[in-house]
Formats: sequence, structure tokens, C-alpha cells
Amino acid sequence: MTISSFLKLVEIQTKVASVIPFFLGTVYTLYRFDNFNLKNFIIMFISLISVDMGTTAINNYMDYRKAVKKHGYNYETHNAIVNYSLKESVVVATIILLFLLAIVFGILLYINTNFIVLALGAVSFAASVLYSYGPIPISHMPLGEIFSGLFMGFIIVFISVFIHIYDSNIIFYSFANEVLSLGLNIKEIIYVFLLCIPAIVGIANIMLANNTCDIDDDIVNKRYTLPIFIGKERALKLFRALYYIAYLDIVLLIILGIIPTISAISLLTFIPINKNIKLFIEKQTKKDTFILAVKNFVILNIVQVLTIGIGAVIKIIF
Repeated sequence: MTISSFLKLVEIQTKVASVIPFFLGTVYTLYRFDNFNLKNFIIMFISLISVDMGTTAINNYMDYRKAVKKHGYNYETHNAIVNYSLKESVVVATIILLFLLAIVFGILLYINTNFIVLALGAVSFAASVLYSYGPIPISHMPLGEIFSGLFMGFIIVFISVFIHIYDSNIIFYSFANEVLSLGLNIKEIIYVFLLCIPAIVGIANIMLANNTCDIDDDIVNKRYTLPIFIGKERALKLFRALYYIAYLDIVLLIILGIIPTISAISLLTFIPINKNIKLFIEKQTKKDTFILAVKNFVILNIVQVLTIGIGAVIKIIF
């Protein structure tokens, strides 16, 4: 396997969907809690990128194995296994190595923090595997948008916050006399969730756009995704509405003081994003317009990361 075929197998360009939420949680921690743990930051990044690449690789492998329609762009060009004539044994070995790397660094992160990170990491890992593997993978059901949005848009952000402030009682627990007690700082958890809404809907829309482009192929390959259940027209209306929800959330975040006032700049991204929404609604293909959903996610959330980061720097200096 060459470097180019590996990068295509793991669809390296889509890793922004996990890396950006990771950095979002990091800059938010700096802004709200004035805290940063470099060692935990590096360990989590390696574990996160490994499990994300492994998940994409196993998704492409299962699409290859279970494909009924074995012609067209999605099978012959988009899938690296077919495009590069990769050996199945090499692909399986790559997936195993990526997941082992993710597990090793996940355990290291647990050792450096506490049980909450282990529990959240284990659930996330299980969801990553079940997303593409099993008798009925999540990606083959109308739940892909919900799972990908919540796990990648919220759980990643939350863990990336928690690894820096695990000893600050945002979530705390005790075990005594065979009784497990768990405490939650509800306000801070709600604040993190509100922070994550643009990332959640952005990632959900990447999945929604992908499934909308693949409706015809998915019907043949017996993948009963959300656009198949609700129809293309409703899927496109949902695609548009989710972005509007993200912008309303940003306004709320600024009003509540959860993010700095300078983050109002991110509202200007509505101009290019709305243009991309219209282009996607006009035409939905994996080859031509699917990338618009990825671009929308990057545009909105990168500006969020940058403005919150600037807010954190200003707060630290002044």
C-alpha cells in the first residue's frame, strides 16, 4: 500500500470532521477555564486521528465487501480498495493497526486523567466500529446523521475539554461501600453542548449530504438511510434548516457570554455558506457538490475556533 492509497483509503480530507471539534474544545477550555495540558492534548490527538482513520477505512472496506452495484463513481473511483486494487489482507491489517494505536493512546489518556475519559472513549470507540460493522451498521440506518453529529460534534469536543480540567469537578464520581456516586456540573455541560451545536449540525449535514447524493446507489445496496426514509425533498429542507439552527445558536452563545463577542464575526460566514446551500439544493452528486457540505463545516467551525482562540488570548493578556 502506497502513501497515496492509504490516504485515499482513510479519506484523509474528511478528518477535519474530528480535528476541528478537537481544536474547538481546546480553545474553549483556554477561554473559559484558562487551562491547557500539552501532554493530554498530544495523546488525545493521536488516539482521535487513529480511530477516525480506522473508522473510515472499515467503512470503505465494508462498502467494498457488501456492494451489490459494482460500477459507477462510488464503487470504481471513490472507493480506494477498488481504485488502487488493494489486497483485502492489507486493508484489514491497516484497520487493525489503526485501532490498536487508538486503543493504546486511549489507555494512556485514561492513565493521565480518570475513569470518565475511559468510559466516554470506550463508548465512542464502540460507536465508531458499529457505525460501519455488524449485522446492521449504523451507517445503513436512518440514524447515521444523529450518531455522527453527536459523537463527533459533541463527545469529541467534550472530551477535548475534559482532559484539561478533569480535576475541576465538571464530572466527578466516588465509590464507597459498594455505592457509586456520580456528580455533574449541569451548567457547564449545557454550555459545552450549546457550543457544539454548529459542529453537530455541520457534521450531521456532511452525512446527510453524502446520503442524499447516494440515494440511488444505497437503494440498490440495501442501505436504508435517512434521505431514503424521508425523501429527497425533505432531506434538502432539513439540510438547509440545520444551518439556520447553527447561526441562531451562535447568537445565543454570544448573548449568554459563553463565547467572546468577537465570535460575532462568524455570523458573516452565512454569506458563503448560504450560497453553497443553494448550489447543493440545485444538484446533489458525490463527484460535484458533496464537497460543499464539507466546505460549509470547515468555514463555519474554523472561524469559531479562530475567534474563540483570539478571545482566549485577549483574556489571558488583559
